[in-house]
Amino acid sequence: MANASPCFSTVTACLLMACLAGCGSGNGNGASSQSAPTAPAPTASLSASPAIIQQGQNSTLTWKTSNSTSVSIQGIGKVAASGFTSVSPHSTYIYKLTANGKNGQSAQAQATITVNAPPPGSVQALLTASPNAIYTGQSTVLRWQTSDATRVTLSGLGAVALNGSWQVSPQTDTSYELTATGPSGSSKSSTTVTVHAPGSIKHVIVMFQENRTTDNLFHDPVLMAEGADIASSGLNSLGQAIPLQPRPLLDTYDPFHFRKQFLEMYDNGKMDGADLIRIRCPDGGDDCYPPNPQFTYVDPGDVAPYFTMAESYTFADRMFQTNQGPSFPAHQFIFSGTSAPSETSDLFAADNPATTAQAPYTGCIAPTTQTVPMIDPEGNEDIFMYPCFEHTTLTDLLDEKGLSWEYFSAGEGSIWTAPNAISHICQANEPGGRCKGPEWSNVSDHAAIILDDIANGTLPNVSWVMPPGFSSDHPGGNDGTGPSWVASVVNAVGHSPYWSDTAIFITWDDWGGLYDHVAPPILNSYEYGFRVPLVIVSPYAKKGYVSHVTHNFGSILKFVEKTFDLPSLGFADAASDDLSDCFDFDQPPPWFKTVPSKVGADFFIYDMRPDVPLDSD
Repeated sequence: MANASPCFSTVTACLLMACLAGCGSGNGNGASSQSAPTAPAPTASLSASPAIIQQGQNSTLTWKTSNSTSVSIQGIGKVAASGFTSVSPHSTYIYKLTANGKNGQSAQAQATITVNAPPPGSVQALLTASPNAIYTGQSTVLRWQTSDATRVTLSGLGAVALNGSWQVSPQTDTSYELTATGPSGSSKSSTTVTVHAPGSIKHVIVMFQENRTTDNLFHDPVLMAEGADIASSGLNSLGQAIPLQPRPLLDTYDPFHFRKQFLEMYDNGKMDGADLIRIRCPDGGDDCYPPNPQFTYVDPGDVAPYFTMAESYTFADRMFQTNQGPSFPAHQFIFSGTSAPSETSDLFAADNPATTAQAPYTGCIAPTTQTVPMIDPEGNEDIFMYPCFEHTTLTDLLDEKGLSWEYFSAGEGSIWTAPNAISHICQANEPGGRCKGPEWSNVSDHAAIILDDIANGTLPNVSWVMPPGFSSDHPGGNDGTGPSWVASVVNAVGHSPYWSDTAIFITWDDWGGLYDHVAPPILNSYEYGFRVPLVIVSPYAKKGYVSHVTHNFGSILKFVEKTFDLPSLGFADAASDDLSDCFDFDQPPPWFKTVPSKVGADFFIYDMRPDVPLDSD
């Protein structure tokens, strides 16, 4: 999808959305009525090592597939999209793999393991390793059996008992040979232990959803039973305990969440001012919300995919928004660790730029009259600047290392599109114009393109993924598909070869004016903000783990720096942890299990509604 014009007005957006909803196939979701393009065909490979064994020995099957939705191996059953496993057929056997794709397409591969039986009446020797494929630091057990033998030797050990076992921990692929000697001659048997390197991450995906606190979005009994710090009530400004009430994810009202509202709710650490936060209704009225609208949690049935991922992998209950304001500065922090206008400035962009219906776009393509409020070290917000900054970003460090990146955005001029506010990336041809810099080719204006990149094997090393507006979880305008959107990306990775080396960080850009009971650490006049959820999905994320370590957006940046051996940006990342408590790189990668969701990837791939953000506050 080509980059959309930043001059895409609110009126034009509404007319296009109405046309898409009314002129299509009548399915009510705004999807195009045109025929869907053919999905890429799956590919498959399968090999066995060794391909010839003695009866009782093991062989390792290794397979890889792409563009597959399910994979099975005859004689084994359903398996991950890529992986390896040990088998020990009693006789010669042909293993057949089938990779199923979309639209009824499939691919097949096969591998034959030849099994030799020893001749009768002779010295016989059998050596096996179980398992015969391990990770560095793990152990395997060698077992041997002989018959009609008087002397037995094992390479690396020397003379051994006629029958026995031995535990070994090779650091590299190692072959072992057993020799049995007797009156009728001798016999040899060998086996190889394959050693895989510890897990390593080669791809990082940062999914940045919208406007939810930890108390609001993750009222999950399973996580709470595991020790996650989730409140069921909160204090208001009168000192009253207010129970959190369930509300649907696609609620109609939107609490204000500027820094002013942060200060109201924070109340010098007492966390009792949420009831003072103003509420916005779609029609400008005050009748769209229930009593105590800030004190809510999302109906668990609406966010089941989030619960599934958090319960299966890692959930952090001390993840804080780095900044104390709304979306524009939050996206700057997740992209480069700061919302400062320059490397040496002591100011931060504190709130959103003053966009208008006639000029809803921002950053270096904003009209010359547009400004964003800045906050100084004393907490004053009386300085206003044009929202086009110049400093190092994480992408600069990736570029210097020759690593690839992409920012999947909600439109060129969106406040969710962080690169548009970085001068050397945007290189606007004129205020109110277009971003034209060579690095801008790494910015996509349609979020679902990441699904194509995963399927086509072109996923960059680091991806920032902003949601389609209607799938953002943003109060007062989302359509409830946010959890399905996130699940579609996670499932696409999980069923691809990328699963074995990818870490997916799912977090929310700001608190959205909703209650949370944990007071944030205060580093300066603008850091940190309130808690937002963090879910980490990876084969190396600790299973069913709740992290109580203090994290912030800078922690994700520091993880990327550590993973790819990059220098520090020197902004929020410098003082942050690197999320190492959330990972175990020695654990074997588990087979991925599909995250169930209400709609699948095709809904987002073929959804023609514009990816306009729902957030201007």
